Amino acid sequence: MIRKIVIGRDPKDAMAYYIGMRAGAGKVVAITQDESYLYKYSSIRYLIYTENDEGTMLWKAIDNMPCILEYDLKFD
Repeated sequence: MIRKIVIGRDPKDAMAYYIGMRAGAGKVVAITQDESYLYKYSSIRYLIYTENDEGTMLWKAIDNMPCILEYDLKFD
């Protein structure tokens, strides 16, 4: 499970999104790699989902950008 994604060439100037981060009226609940996009276009794309009172929805799609991923290290 991806816990955090840093988008950009230089981490000091990059945008970062993480699970639990506030986004508008909701919060980030999932960051995933889009497997169907990889299969169809042979390119990596990450999807960031948010959740609020109305439900869960796709908030951002990140494609063709350098990214640093941080994974969740919970082993329970």
